[in-house]
Amino acid sequence: MAAPETSTAAVPTLYTNNALRNAFGGVLAFFILLLIGVMAFSIRLFSVIKYESVIHEFDPYFNYRVTQFLAKNGIYEFWNWFDDRTWYPLGRVIGGTVYPGLTLTAGTIWWLLNSLNIPLSVETVCVFTAPIFSAFASWATYLLTKEVKGTGAGLTAAALLAMVPSYISRSVAGSYDNEAVAIFALIFTFYLYIKTLNTGSLFYATLNSIAYFYMVCSWGGYTFIINLIPMHVLLCIVTGRFSSRLYIAYAPLVVLGTLLAALVPVVGFNAVMTSEHFASFLVFIILHVVAFVYYIKGILTPKMFKVAVTLVVSVGLALCCAVIAVLIALVASSPTKGWSGRSLSLLDPTYASKYIPIIASVSEHQPPTWPSYFMDINVLAFLVPAGIIACFSPLSDASSFVVLYIATSVYFSGVMVRLMLVFAPAACITSGIALSQAFDVFTRSIKFQLPGISSNTEVDAAETSSAPAEAQNGAVKTEKSEETSKNRPSKKSKKKEKEEKPLTKAKAEKKRLLALPLDSSVISLLLLILLGAFYVVHCVWAAAEAYSAPSIVLTSRSHDGLHVFDDFREAYAWLRHNTDVDDKVASWWDYGYQTTAMANRTVIVDNNTWNNTHIATVGTAMSSPEKAAWEIFHSLDVKYVLVVFGGLVGYPSDDINKFLWMVRIGGGVFPHIKEPDYLRDGQYRIDSQATPTMLNCLMYKLSYYRFVETDGKGFDRVRQTEIGKKYFKLTHFEEVFTTHHWMVRIYKLKPPKNRIRGKTKKSKSKTSSTSSRAKRSGTGKKNPWH
Repeated sequence: MAAPETSTAAVPTLYTNNALRNAFGGVLAFFILLLIGVMAFSIRLFSVIKYESVIHEFDPYFNYRVTQFLAKNGIYEFWNWFDDRTWYPLGRVIGGTVYPGLTLTAGTIWWLLNSLNIPLSVETVCVFTAPIFSAFASWATYLLTKEVKGTGAGLTAAALLAMVPSYISRSVAGSYDNEAVAIFALIFTFYLYIKTLNTGSLFYATLNSIAYFYMVCSWGGYTFIINLIPMHVLLCIVTGRFSSRLYIAYAPLVVLGTLLAALVPVVGFNAVMTSEHFASFLVFIILHVVAFVYYIKGILTPKMFKVAVTLVVSVGLALCCAVIAVLIALVASSPTKGWSGRSLSLLDPTYASKYIPIIASVSEHQPPTWPSYFMDINVLAFLVPAGIIACFSPLSDASSFVVLYIATSVYFSGVMVRLMLVFAPAACITSGIALSQAFDVFTRSIKFQLPGISSNTEVDAAETSSAPAEAQNGAVKTEKSEETSKNRPSKKSKKKEKEEKPLTKAKAEKKRLLALPLDSSVISLLLLILLGAFYVVHCVWAAAEAYSAPSIVLTSRSHDGLHVFDDFREAYAWLRHNTDVDDKVASWWDYGYQTTAMANRTVIVDNNTWNNTHIATVGTAMSSPEKAAWEIFHSLDVKYVLVVFGGLVGYPSDDINKFLWMVRIGGGVFPHIKEPDYLRDGQYRIDSQATPTMLNCLMYKLSYYRFVETDGKGFDRVRQTEIGKKYFKLTHFEEVFTTHHWMVRIYKLKPPKNRIRGKTKKSKSKTSSTSSRAKRSGTGKKNPWH
């Protein structure tokens, strides 16, 4: 009589234990996620702690300036803002040429904080936007990985992403760039797609379209999403994994997502007119053809189905051919075949260097080196293959998406170093899956072989798998059957006990056979912990040393201590306080955003690089002799010229090192500028062996003017050589300011009257015989610049 009572009472007890275990696990996961978010935010504050709360790099200064305008003037003025301080004399319509996601996000945060009487400045909000969204990105990674392989893998992937150096490089405090919010939007969009794929919920499909819309607002990299998801849908169709859930996950995204994307002014009709989006429409048609085939299969007889399939496939192929013909016609009408220059450089890595040097000149558009992978993702490079293998056991729709994501992102990161940022989340997800599975195997092996734990583990493992189903059926009937079970024995319960005993033993024996040896499991577990510790140390070092220094303020250490180089802000402050508001400043395009934001002066070109001819004009001026360069700048109403020079302090990213790109870009539009004229036997030199064209060009003169006075030799610490032309004077430009460490030099164009003041009317007093004799003898003064 006791046996039936024990077996009946065990079900609710087991159900209660599982419920408590799940509740405790949920609470623990929540606190772990909270700590991961705090860690993701904190590790990005080294730049503020070591330096100060300042905007970094170049593009963030434009975003900061736009956010200031938004906070001051409101959203309507922002959409209609025509900026006359950039690209003089053309100007720029900001609202129609900028991805507004970052600006609107930071502006909304600033507005909310001020509404709550938290008076933070716009600059402070901009500085801390990226660290805040890095925490959001970590949580989104947890949600995505959890949908693929469970909670353990999700927590591990979130912790890895919170610290991965590749993401830190673009999300430290002060890195106010589009990627600060775009990576969160990218991961969250993928999560909602997988969530819809797993649940078939139209609610999540709608949220997915809204997340995609936010991604479109934030970054031009949204084209990666609208191509990767169609690739996955097509993969599912080809491998026979079509389902209604797949249709619900994809169809609303294409329809609603495209309509929302077209609302973004910078995208507009490009959402339906450019080649980057055509793959999504083609897969959309294929999906509907396949869905219709499955539909008619369910309502027709097999014989009629064959006839209908032939008809549907014929019509579908005809429709696809018509769409492809239209796409080919649209593509053929475009010089770039409907692709943007950056997209073409991804598909053909040699395209930019051949046809668009302005794209190839950007350092972040260069292919990465192998050491950069170890620097940016560290040990994850070795865990990614294991994570890919784990995704195949078993292979699901969600895990196949992760495999496709990692494969495509690896390729794109190998073409352009900037896209290491897209590869990093994929590497963290696959590495998190690999680490979670490995920990699961090793800890289970240890549990099975420890004395006193193995027997309980076997029973719990067997009972846990059957507990939910039994508990759902038994918990409802517990109260009604309680008295009956006490009075008479249950035959069903006895039969279940007899059946469960061999089943439990079989499962336990199977798990025991899969267990690894105890010593191997312990050693492997310790090695994984050591690997994780090495990853943490490397990430902290990268965050503190490699990626926290703002480019606007530089530091170096030597035997006599720390040296701070604040020349950029010194130069911009001089321009702001010592020049007229309407003065125009010419420089290479790298410094346009900073000049406009910090000096509040009008620039000729900036980092938007939308007008190649305008940039080529500045490059031609820098590559020309002094007189010709003066005429070019004077025609553009330029009053000051700014150059960056690192020869004195050893700063390698100066204009002399960028000069060949000025020559190439200028020569691409103005054929009289030829790169070989600046090279000696194919080598770029600035010493005594440099070509006369190089020694007499404006960039050389503005960089090395009076440089010999610093050490008496004119030794360039970047090029590690003495300059070739040490003593010369400027006739059309005058030096007005040089910073403390000679890193930024500013020159003013001399007005025409100053150039002719020294001339007299001697030519009129000369006799005609003298001038004619000079012409006949050929002894007239030659132009020294040609």
